Amino acid sequence: MSKYLSFDYLYNIVLSEQVKLKIEKVILVVAMIGFVGHLILIYLKRYGLLEFFEDSNFFDNPIAAIYTPFSFILIYEVYLLIYYLPRSITTYITKQYEIITLIVIRRIFKDLSNLELSSSWFDIKNDINFTYDIVTALILFFMIYVFSYLREQLENPVATTTENLQIQQFIRIKKIMATYLIPIFLGIGLMTFGRWLTDSTPSNISSVIKDVNSLFFDEFFAVLIIVDVLLLLVSFFYTDQFHKVIRNSGFIISTILIRMSFSVEGVLNNILIFASIAFGLGILWIHNKFVKNLKSLD
Repeated sequence: MSKYLSFDYLYNIVLSEQVKLKIEKVILVVAMIGFVGHLILIYLKRYGLLEFFEDSNFFDNPIAAIYTPFSFILIYEVYLLIYYLPRSITTYITKQYEIITLIVIRRIFKDLSNLELSSSWFDIKNDINFTYDIVTALILFFMIYVFSYLREQLENPVATTTENLQIQQFIRIKKIMATYLIPIFLGIGLMTFGRWLTDSTPSNISSVIKDVNSLFFDEFFAVLIIVDVLLLLVSFFYTDQFHKVIRNSGFIISTILIRMSFSVEGVLNNILIFASIAFGLGILWIHNKFVKNLKSLD
Protein backbone atom coordinates (compact mmCIF):
# COMPACT_ATOMS: atom_id res chain seq x y z
CA MET A 1 0.00 0.00 0.00
CA SER A 2 2.85 2.42 0.80
CA LYS A 3 4.22 1.93 -2.73
CA TYR A 4 0.91 3.00 -4.25
CA LEU A 5 0.66 5.93 -1.87
CA SER A 6 4.17 7.06 -2.79
CA PHE A 7 3.35 6.85 -6.50
CA ASP A 8 0.10 8.77 -6.01
CA TYR A 9 2.08 11.40 -4.11
CA LEU A 10 4.58 11.68 -6.97
CA TYR A 11 1.77 11.87 -9.53
CA ASN A 12 0.03 14.63 -7.59
CA ILE A 13 3.27 16.62 -7.41
CA VAL A 14 3.56 16.91 -11.19
CA LEU A 15 0.11 16.21 -12.69
CA SER A 16 -2.59 17.20 -10.23
CA GLU A 17 -5.26 19.81 -11.02
CA GLN A 18 -3.70 22.26 -8.54
CA VAL A 19 -0.26 21.91 -10.13
CA LYS A 20 -1.77 22.39 -13.59
CA LEU A 21 -3.38 25.67 -12.53
CA LYS A 22 -0.10 26.91 -11.02
CA ILE A 23 1.86 26.03 -14.16
CA GLU A 24 -0.79 27.76 -16.28
CA LYS A 25 -0.40 31.01 -14.31
CA VAL A 26 3.41 30.85 -14.48
CA ILE A 27 3.38 30.19 -18.24
CA LEU A 28 0.99 33.10 -18.86
CA VAL A 29 3.19 35.49 -16.87
CA VAL A 30 6.36 34.30 -18.62
CA ALA A 31 4.60 34.54 -22.02
CA MET A 32 3.62 38.16 -21.37
CA ILE A 33 7.13 39.01 -20.20
CA GLY A 34 8.58 37.33 -23.30
CA PHE A 35 6.21 39.24 -25.57
CA VAL A 36 7.06 42.61 -24.02
CA GLY A 37 10.78 41.76 -24.03
CA HIS A 38 10.69 40.82 -27.71
CA LEU A 39 8.86 44.05 -28.53
CA ILE A 40 11.45 46.08 -26.64
CA LEU A 41 14.28 44.46 -28.61
CA ILE A 42 12.45 45.15 -31.89
CA TYR A 43 12.04 48.84 -31.15
CA LEU A 44 15.57 49.18 -29.78
CA LYS A 45 16.83 47.80 -33.08
CA ARG A 46 14.45 50.01 -35.10
CA TYR A 47 15.74 53.18 -33.47
CA GLY A 48 19.38 52.16 -33.75
CA LEU A 49 19.90 51.50 -30.04
CA LEU A 50 20.67 47.81 -30.55
CA GLU A 51 23.11 46.46 -33.11
CA PHE A 52 23.30 42.79 -32.12
CA PHE A 53 20.52 41.64 -34.45
CA GLU A 54 21.27 43.63 -37.59
CA ASP A 55 21.31 40.53 -39.80
CA SER A 56 18.19 38.91 -38.31
CA ASN A 57 14.68 39.71 -39.57
CA PHE A 58 13.27 38.17 -36.40
CA PHE A 59 13.55 41.61 -34.79
CA ASP A 60 12.28 43.79 -37.65
CA ASN A 61 8.50 43.57 -37.40
CA PRO A 62 6.43 43.89 -34.16
CA ILE A 63 4.16 41.09 -35.44
CA ALA A 64 7.11 38.70 -35.05
CA ALA A 65 6.97 39.33 -31.29
CA ILE A 66 3.78 37.25 -31.10
CA TYR A 67 5.95 34.23 -31.94
CA THR A 68 7.53 34.39 -28.48
CA PRO A 69 4.42 34.09 -26.24
CA PHE A 70 3.05 31.38 -28.54
CA SER A 71 6.23 29.40 -27.92
CA PHE A 72 5.55 29.44 -24.17
CA ILE A 73 1.89 28.58 -24.74
CA LEU A 74 3.06 25.54 -26.72
CA ILE A 75 5.17 24.47 -23.75
CA TYR A 76 2.01 24.51 -21.63
CA GLU A 77 0.12 22.59 -24.32
CA VAL A 78 2.78 19.87 -24.24
CA TYR A 79 2.31 19.66 -20.46
CA LEU A 80 -1.47 19.39 -21.00
CA LEU A 81 -0.87 16.57 -23.46
CA ILE A 82 0.90 14.61 -20.71
CA TYR A 83 -1.73 15.69 -18.19
CA TYR A 84 -4.55 14.23 -20.32
CA LEU A 85 -2.71 10.99 -21.12
CA PRO A 86 -4.38 9.03 -18.26
CA ARG A 87 -7.79 10.11 -19.56
CA SER A 88 -9.40 8.77 -22.71
CA ILE A 89 -7.15 8.13 -25.70
CA THR A 90 -9.28 10.38 -27.92
CA THR A 91 -8.78 13.33 -25.54
CA TYR A 92 -5.04 12.64 -25.55
CA ILE A 93 -4.95 12.52 -29.37
CA THR A 94 -7.00 15.71 -29.57
CA LYS A 95 -4.28 17.50 -27.59
CA GLN A 96 -1.70 16.29 -30.14
CA TYR A 97 -3.79 17.80 -32.92
CA GLU A 98 -4.20 21.04 -30.99
CA ILE A 99 -0.43 21.30 -30.51
CA ILE A 100 0.39 20.87 -34.21
CA THR A 101 -2.35 23.38 -35.10
CA LEU A 102 -0.91 25.92 -32.66
CA ILE A 103 2.50 25.38 -34.24
CA VAL A 104 0.98 26.30 -37.61
CA ILE A 105 -0.78 29.34 -36.07
CA ARG A 106 2.49 30.48 -34.52
CA ARG A 107 4.20 30.08 -37.88
CA ILE A 108 1.56 32.32 -39.45
CA PHE A 109 2.64 35.21 -37.22
CA LYS A 110 6.20 34.66 -38.40
CA ASP A 111 4.95 34.54 -42.02
CA LEU A 112 3.07 37.83 -41.50
CA SER A 113 6.25 39.60 -40.46
CA ASN A 114 7.92 38.51 -43.72
CA LEU A 115 5.08 39.27 -46.14
CA GLU A 116 5.88 41.22 -49.29
CA LEU A 117 2.68 42.80 -50.59
CA SER A 118 2.98 42.85 -54.37
CA SER A 119 1.18 41.74 -57.52
CA SER A 120 3.63 38.83 -57.80
CA TRP A 121 2.17 37.15 -54.72
CA PHE A 122 2.59 33.57 -55.92
CA ASP A 123 6.16 34.20 -57.07
CA ILE A 124 7.39 35.13 -53.59
CA LYS A 125 8.30 32.22 -51.28
CA ASN A 126 7.26 33.90 -48.00
CA ASP A 127 3.88 34.93 -49.43
CA ILE A 128 3.20 31.42 -50.72
CA ASN A 129 4.13 29.92 -47.33
CA PHE A 130 1.72 32.33 -45.65
CA THR A 131 -1.07 31.24 -48.02
CA TYR A 132 -0.41 27.56 -47.34
CA ASP A 133 -0.30 28.08 -43.57
CA ILE A 134 -3.43 30.20 -43.25
CA VAL A 135 -5.51 27.76 -45.34
CA THR A 136 -4.05 24.80 -43.41
CA ALA A 137 -4.89 26.42 -40.05
CA LEU A 138 -8.54 26.90 -41.04
CA ILE A 139 -8.88 23.30 -42.24
CA LEU A 140 -7.15 21.90 -39.15
CA PHE A 141 -9.34 23.95 -36.82
CA PHE A 142 -12.48 22.60 -38.51
CA MET A 143 -11.19 19.01 -38.45
CA ILE A 144 -10.40 19.24 -34.72
CA TYR A 145 -13.95 20.50 -34.17
CA VAL A 146 -15.36 17.49 -36.05
CA PHE A 147 -12.99 15.14 -34.20
CA SER A 148 -14.14 16.54 -30.83
CA TYR A 149 -17.77 16.21 -31.94
CA LEU A 150 -17.26 12.56 -32.87
CA ARG A 151 -15.43 11.97 -29.59
CA GLU A 152 -18.52 13.03 -27.65
CA GLN A 153 -21.00 11.10 -29.81
CA LEU A 154 -20.83 7.70 -28.19
CA GLU A 155 -22.16 7.24 -24.69
CA ASN A 156 -20.02 5.11 -22.41
CA PRO A 157 -21.78 1.81 -21.77
CA VAL A 158 -22.40 0.69 -18.21
CA ALA A 159 -19.35 -1.34 -17.19
CA THR A 160 -19.41 -4.48 -15.10
CA THR A 161 -17.44 -4.79 -11.86
CA THR A 162 -14.68 -6.71 -13.66
CA GLU A 163 -14.53 -4.11 -16.44
CA ASN A 164 -14.36 -1.29 -13.89
CA LEU A 165 -11.41 -2.99 -12.21
CA GLN A 166 -9.65 -3.40 -15.56
CA ILE A 167 -10.29 0.23 -16.45
CA GLN A 168 -8.82 1.40 -13.15
CA GLN A 169 -5.74 -0.78 -13.70
CA PHE A 170 -5.28 0.61 -17.21
CA ILE A 171 -5.67 4.19 -15.95
CA ARG A 172 -3.00 3.52 -13.29
CA ILE A 173 -0.60 2.29 -15.97
CA LYS A 174 -1.26 5.43 -18.01
CA LYS A 175 -0.65 7.57 -14.91
CA ILE A 176 2.72 5.86 -14.44
CA MET A 177 3.62 6.60 -18.07
CA ALA A 178 2.51 10.21 -17.74
CA THR A 179 4.53 10.69 -14.56
CA TYR A 180 7.71 9.43 -16.22
CA LEU A 181 7.02 11.55 -19.31
CA ILE A 182 7.45 14.72 -17.25
CA PRO A 183 11.22 14.29 -16.61
CA ILE A 184 11.66 13.17 -20.24
CA PHE A 185 9.87 16.32 -21.38
CA LEU A 186 12.06 18.46 -19.14
CA GLY A 187 15.19 16.65 -20.32
CA ILE A 188 14.42 17.20 -23.99
CA GLY A 189 13.61 20.84 -23.26
CA LEU A 190 16.87 21.43 -21.38
CA MET A 191 18.94 19.72 -24.09
CA THR A 192 17.40 21.78 -26.89
CA PHE A 193 17.76 24.98 -24.86
CA GLY A 194 21.40 24.13 -24.23
CA ARG A 195 21.98 23.63 -27.94
CA TRP A 196 20.29 26.96 -28.59
CA LEU A 197 22.65 28.72 -26.20
CA THR A 198 25.65 26.99 -27.82
CA ASP A 199 24.71 27.50 -31.47
CA SER A 200 22.91 30.85 -31.49
CA THR A 201 24.49 34.12 -32.48
CA PRO A 202 22.79 37.46 -33.18
CA SER A 203 23.13 36.88 -36.94
CA ASN A 204 21.61 33.40 -37.11
CA ILE A 205 19.03 33.54 -34.31
CA SER A 206 16.05 33.16 -36.68
CA SER A 207 17.28 29.91 -38.22
CA VAL A 208 18.47 28.56 -34.88
CA ILE A 209 15.06 29.15 -33.27
CA LYS A 210 13.39 27.29 -36.13
CA ASP A 211 15.86 24.41 -35.82
CA VAL A 212 15.43 24.17 -32.03
CA ASN A 213 11.64 24.08 -32.34
CA SER A 214 11.81 21.37 -34.99
CA LEU A 215 14.34 19.41 -32.94
CA PHE A 216 12.32 19.60 -29.72
CA PHE A 217 8.97 18.57 -31.21
CA ASP A 218 10.61 15.99 -33.46
CA GLU A 219 12.20 14.27 -30.45
CA PHE A 220 9.16 14.70 -28.22
CA PHE A 221 6.77 13.19 -30.76
CA ALA A 222 9.24 10.33 -31.24
CA VAL A 223 8.79 9.63 -27.51
CA LEU A 224 5.02 9.88 -27.92
CA ILE A 225 5.11 7.22 -30.64
CA ILE A 226 6.86 4.86 -28.22
CA VAL A 227 4.28 5.67 -25.54
CA ASP A 228 1.42 5.08 -27.99
CA VAL A 229 2.82 1.69 -29.00
CA LEU A 230 3.24 0.69 -25.33
CA LEU A 231 -0.34 1.74 -24.62
CA LEU A 232 -1.55 -0.30 -27.57
CA LEU A 233 0.32 -3.39 -26.33
CA VAL A 234 -0.90 -2.93 -22.76
CA SER A 235 -4.48 -2.47 -23.99
CA PHE A 236 -4.41 -6.05 -25.34
CA PHE A 237 -4.49 -7.24 -21.72
CA TYR A 238 -7.86 -5.53 -21.28
CA THR A 239 -9.57 -5.81 -24.67
CA ASP A 240 -9.20 -7.64 -27.96
CA GLN A 241 -12.10 -5.87 -29.70
CA PHE A 242 -11.17 -5.36 -33.33
CA HIS A 243 -12.52 -1.80 -33.67
CA LYS A 244 -10.60 -0.57 -30.61
CA VAL A 245 -7.37 -2.18 -31.78
CA ILE A 246 -7.72 -0.57 -35.23
CA ARG A 247 -8.60 2.81 -33.67
CA ASN A 248 -5.57 2.80 -31.37
CA SER A 249 -3.29 1.58 -34.18
CA GLY A 250 -4.63 4.31 -36.46
CA PHE A 251 -3.86 6.96 -33.86
CA ILE A 252 -0.24 5.73 -33.77
CA ILE A 253 -0.03 6.21 -37.54
CA SER A 254 -1.47 9.70 -37.08
CA THR A 255 1.23 10.55 -34.51
CA ILE A 256 3.94 9.22 -36.85
CA LEU A 257 2.69 11.49 -39.64
CA ILE A 258 2.84 14.48 -37.29
CA ARG A 259 6.41 13.61 -36.36
CA MET A 260 7.36 13.26 -40.04
CA SER A 261 6.05 16.77 -40.72
CA PHE A 262 8.84 18.28 -38.60
CA SER A 263 11.47 16.93 -41.00
CA VAL A 264 10.13 18.76 -44.07
CA GLU A 265 9.22 22.34 -44.99
CA GLY A 266 6.85 24.12 -47.33
CA VAL A 267 3.71 22.57 -48.75
CA LEU A 268 4.83 19.01 -47.92
CA ASN A 269 4.86 19.96 -44.23
CA ASN A 270 1.27 21.20 -44.50
CA ILE A 271 0.19 18.08 -46.41
CA LEU A 272 1.61 15.74 -43.76
CA ILE A 273 -0.07 17.69 -40.95
CA PHE A 274 -3.37 17.69 -42.82
CA ALA A 275 -3.01 13.97 -43.59
CA SER A 276 -2.29 13.09 -39.94
CA ILE A 277 -5.47 14.69 -38.61
CA ALA A 278 -7.58 13.59 -41.59
CA PHE A 279 -6.46 9.99 -41.02
CA GLY A 280 -7.22 10.17 -37.29
CA LEU A 281 -10.60 11.72 -38.03
CA GLY A 282 -11.44 8.98 -40.51
CA ILE A 283 -10.37 6.28 -38.07
CA LEU A 284 -12.56 7.73 -35.30
CA TRP A 285 -15.57 8.13 -37.63
CA ILE A 286 -15.37 4.51 -38.80
CA HIS A 287 -14.81 3.35 -35.18
CA ASN A 288 -17.98 5.14 -34.06
CA LYS A 289 -19.97 3.60 -36.92
CA PHE A 290 -18.60 0.20 -35.95
CA VAL A 291 -19.65 0.63 -32.32
CA LYS A 292 -23.15 1.82 -33.24
CA ASN A 293 -23.55 -1.15 -35.54
CA LEU A 294 -22.53 -3.52 -32.73
CA LYS A 295 -25.05 -1.90 -30.40
CA SER A 296 -27.82 -2.30 -32.93
CA LEU A 297 -27.05 -6.03 -33.16
CA ASP A 298 -27.33 -6.57 -29.39
